Amino acid sequence: MKTSLGALLPLSVTLLAVSVWAAELPSPALLVLNKADATVVIVDPATGKITGKVATGEGPHEVVVNAEGTVAYATNYGSGPTPGKSISIIDLSGPRELKRLEVAPMLRPHGIALMDGKVWFTAEVNKVVARYDPASQRLDYLLGTGQNTTHMLQFSADTNRLFTANISSDSISIFERTAGSMNWNQTVVPVGKGPEGFDVSPDGSQLWAAHSRDGGVSVIDIASKKVIETLPLGTRRSNRLKFTPDGKTVLISDLDSGELVIVDVATRKVSKKVPLGQAPEGILIEPGGARAYVAVAGDNHVAVIDLKSMTKTGQFETGGGPDGMAWIGGPRH
Repeated sequence: MKTSLGALLPLSVTLLAVSVWAAELPSPALLVLNKADATVVIVDPATGKITGKVATGEGPHEVVVNAEGTVAYATNYGSGPTPGKSISIIDLSGPRELKRLEVAPMLRPHGIALMDGKVWFTAEVNKVVARYDPASQRLDYLLGTGQNTTHMLQFSADTNRLFTANISSDSISIFERTAGSMNWNQTVVPVGKGPEGFDVSPDGSQLWAAHSRDGGVSVIDIASKKVIETLPLGTRRSNRLKFTPDGKTVLISDLDSGELVIVDVATRKVSKKVPLGQAPEGILIEPGGARAYVAVAGDNHVAVIDLKSMTKTGQFETGGGPDGMAWIGGPRH
C-alpha cells in the first residue's frame, strides 16, 4: 500500500528552544539517545565526555543525522503502555530541539533513515513506513507493509531497495522500485521468530536478520529474495546486528546474556562473546571500522570495542537507558 498524502495530513509542529547545556560540537562526535531520561547527548568519542544534552520526547529509540552534520532526527517511541507519536528535530550547533513533530495518527515511530533529503521512519502500530519532508514540513508519503510490528528500517546503497524487520510477523519486507519512481513492490520473506536487528552486507548481496526469540540468524540472498541459510547461533534475545565495513564480521547484541556476540562471516560461526553488562542494545561502528560502540542500557553506559582485538577497551556513562546512536564526521584516530 502506498499513499501520497500531500496536503491531506499536515503535522502539528511544536517550536522549541530547549538546550540543557552545551559546549562546542566536537569533531568527530557521537550522539547517544537515552530512553529512560528522554534525552540525546553529544559525546566526544576521544575522551568519552558529554559536551551537550538536549531533551526529547518520551522514549527516544533511533536517531539519524543529515549529510551536513547539522541536524539530527530522533524517533520518540514512547514509554511503557503509552505509545509515542513524535520525532524530535535537533539543531546540533546549539544544540537545541528545534521542533517536535507530532506524527499522529502514526504511533510508536521507531526505525529511521534519510534518503534524498527526506526522513523515512517506521510506525509500528500502523504497520507502515512514513516519509517526512523537511522542506514542506509535511508527512507526504506512506508505504504499508501489512506486517505486524514494523520495526527497523534500512535502504540499499543505491536507494532502490527498502528493507524492514517485522517482529511479530516473523518476516523481513523487501521493497523494490524502478529507479526514480515511487512505485514500490513488496516481497515478504519469512524468517525465524522475532526478527529485530538486521543489516545488509557491505557488498549489498545479503541481508542478515537476527531472531530475538529463537537464537538464530536468517541469511537472505537479496537478488532472489529468499532465505539461503539459517544460523543456529544460540543467542538468548538478540537486539541489533551490524556488519563490519570489510564484511568479514557480524556483531550481535544479546540483551539477555549481556554479551556482544562476534560472528565470523566466512565460517558462519561464533568466534567470540564479549561480556558487556546488563541489556546491551544499540550498536554503532565508526567510519573506518576501528571501533564499535555498544549501548549497555541496563548499566547506563556505552562500551567501546576495539574491532582488531575484539575486546572491550573502555566505557563512558551517557544517562538512563542508552540505545540508538549516530556518528558525525570522519573516523577518529
